[in-house]
Amino acid sequence: MTLEIITSEALRGVRHGFFTRRGGVSSGLYGGLNCGTGSSDRADAVAVNRTRVAKAMRVSPDRLANVHQVHSAVAVHVTVPLDGPSPKADAMVTCQTGIALCVLTADCQPVLFADRRAGVVGAAHAGWKGTLNGVLEATVDAMESNGAIRTRTVAVIGPAISRSAYEVGPEFRDEFVSDTPENARFFSDGAGDRYRFDLPAYSLYRLRKAGIAHAEWTGHCTYSDAARFYSYRRSIHRREDDYGRLLSSIRL
Repeated sequence: MTLEIITSEALRGVRHGFFTRRGGVSSGLYGGLNCGTGSSDRADAVAVNRTRVAKAMRVSPDRLANVHQVHSAVAVHVTVPLDGPSPKADAMVTCQTGIALCVLTADCQPVLFADRRAGVVGAAHAGWKGTLNGVLEATVDAMESNGAIRTRTVAVIGPAISRSAYEVGPEFRDEFVSDTPENARFFSDGAGDRYRFDLPAYSLYRLRKAGIAHAEWTGHCTYSDAARFYSYRRSIHRREDDYGRLLSSIRL
């Protein structure tokens, strides 16, 4: 099966892609393009999947740069392929050609950034915790330290869990509202004492408040489309043992 790659006109001129699960060799729970080395999928299947991604990004597999994602607000500057243990971080930036920055997600947001004129790109893994703590702003700051200008920088949020599928408890909402009272607008009433949280809308607000030129969401919900996307929350609701990881990438 051919790879399915979601792209955005906002990132036109920079090679990038939000890869769906279609076109891979993994089977069972991981059926498709599982690129998560941290999953319990067969290592050889994950390697084949990542090789297919590398080919689509027009780099060799060793030029796919990943960090050890820990839901932080840490952004690192990548100048050479990452050999050995990956640094603990949740965002990367580079001004080097031929290095494909990659993030893995399964409901959290993959966010790709670019200042085409400066020749600087970035990629962030933005779950609720990282977003609340500032991973998006940290990525923009790191890009600026490498020559980007935020008023020229664009950011695109890829497939992620949507408000309709993201039910949370009152303590979750309280954490956001105690940080900034106006964050209450990103929550709507759910069943009983539950709320529904609009993570993409909250992230777009943070990105626009950071002063970048343009921010958008592709509009794809990972939870709601099992044929195209992996979802951690869906796997929990189905009582499955594990789940696959989607890969999103950008390069100069």
